[in-house]
Amino acid sequence: MPQANEVIVLIGPMGVGKTTIGRKLAKVLGLPFVDSDTLITDEHGPIPAIFEERGEAQFRQLEEKAMEKAISEAAVVATGGGAILSAVTRRRLKDATVIYLSTDGKHIASRLRHGNRPLIQNGVEDWRRIYAERRPLYEETADFEINTSGQPISASIQEILKKLGK
Repeated sequence: MPQANEVIVLIGPMGVGKTTIGRKLAKVLGLPFVDSDTLITDEHGPIPAIFEERGEAQFRQLEEKAMEKAISEAAVVATGGGAILSAVTRRRLKDATVIYLSTDGKHIASRLRHGNRPLIQNGVEDWRRIYAERRPLYEETADFEINTSGQPISASIQEILKKLGK
């Protein structure tokens, strides 16, 4: 059973499956599911529009506030790929269990094709560059890593549950 104050946060690159895995993990653990990007869009509109109208810096401020709200109660939280860019958010995550969902990137092209991601203008090349830049922060922030490459979602969830001791 989840602890009353249990906050489990999924971090990792765009398209790795944080939202999909997060929803299923929350169901298994009997915890609410929170997507930080959804918190932003519900209050401020579509993320591409925020980037276009207000710029990335403003978006990152909104993201920092959304993350503060997302981790304020017991839940499984899926973050945006860049949430860990904020030093404030990284400090706040020290009180949560943070799981880094990593990937070899082989299946990313198909996942990015259907999205509208403001930082991915040149497809997989942009994704690889951004992932390489952020990887050290994912590794530094996480309590543990789950490599999602080449395995079904159910296997990733089982691996997470094992690491959580559940």
